[in-house]
Amino acid sequence: MERDEACRALRGRMEQLRNLMGERGYDAIVVRSNPDIRWLTGASRVLDDESAHTAFVTADGAWLHTDSRYYHSFLAQMGDAASWEVDMEFVAHPAWVAARVQERRARVVAVEDTMTLGFYEDLEAELNKRSCACMMPRLHGDLPVLRLLKDEEEMGLMRHAQRITDAAFDHMCAFIRPGLTELQIRAELEGYMLSNGAEGLSFDSIVASGPNGANPHARPGSRVVGTGDLIVLDYGALYGDYHSDMTRTVCVGKPSAKQREVYDVVRLAHEQCAQAAVPGMLAKNLHELAQQIIADAGYGDYFSHGLGHGVGIQIHERPSVGRTSTDRLDVGSVFTIEPGIYLPGEFGIRLEDFGVMTEAGFEPFTTSTHDLVCV
Repeated sequence: MERDEACRALRGRMEQLRNLMGERGYDAIVVRSNPDIRWLTGASRVLDDESAHTAFVTADGAWLHTDSRYYHSFLAQMGDAASWEVDMEFVAHPAWVAARVQERRARVVAVEDTMTLGFYEDLEAELNKRSCACMMPRLHGDLPVLRLLKDEEEMGLMRHAQRITDAAFDHMCAFIRPGLTELQIRAELEGYMLSNGAEGLSFDSIVASGPNGANPHARPGSRVVGTGDLIVLDYGALYGDYHSDMTRTVCVGKPSAKQREVYDVVRLAHEQCAQAAVPGMLAKNLHELAQQIIADAGYGDYFSHGLGHGVGIQIHERPSVGRTSTDRLDVGSVFTIEPGIYLPGEFGIRLEDFGVMTEAGFEPFTTSTHDLVCV
């Protein structure tokens, strides 16, 4: 059943891409972005940070060029569901693409915005060698837009990743104590996830204690955690190449009156935004609601980042949930809600869930409590 679902998902993704090609008049599309290749091929746990692959898609065919390090892994993962032709021909990627253009007599070949200038120029040179007349318009971010609405297979992978992430929070609440450094806490957190089902980490985990928590993307260091500290834990697990993302702020010992007050404001902003999220709304309107709630409480100058972001194959993808976003939160979009207040020299607090927009509103994948946990 899971295999059948994956096959349906892949066929649906390719159908979306080919519909776009038909609307735009493209004969072919060249794909170099690893996240986009993962989405189109369904090849899980094959791709890494190397730009070692190129896909070429037409209305009736799909080709993938890779090398010997990945070839057999691609074959094992992809099967024949998407009818891809995979090769590891010993030739540079631009020359390989030019040969496909010549074979298919493609005249309008769209390229991704993320393609490097060097690759683009090398491709032009290879086409010139073959005397191939070919227009190469940019896609203008169309593939990330296609990836914005998640299918059931994608959501299943992210739910699984989040279960690992929630379990890690429970573990850390029992582990954290005065005298540990931020680095020791991070080591335990990441070790737990990797030992309990995570296939990787969504990003470098944030463990920010005391005044370090006032820096939203603080890097863990040698600071020793003491009684009275707030600790911001922002982390996630990777499963099947899909990410989870959550933030919780815990208190070592009993919180002060000010810490409790600020925490309650952040929680109110989070929960009111989650309740206000409805299908089709402009993402920036959700951010503006959080900003207004925090400003009304007197902390408007201390919340300066966006309310959230999309999550999927990449930890940050569409939709953007910030003041300048033009995205809509349609059914199937997966995104975070993560308001925060950061008081320089004192402490920071952030509360983050991620989940999916449904017909009924925002449904979090995150299950960890919103209560301020004291350890």
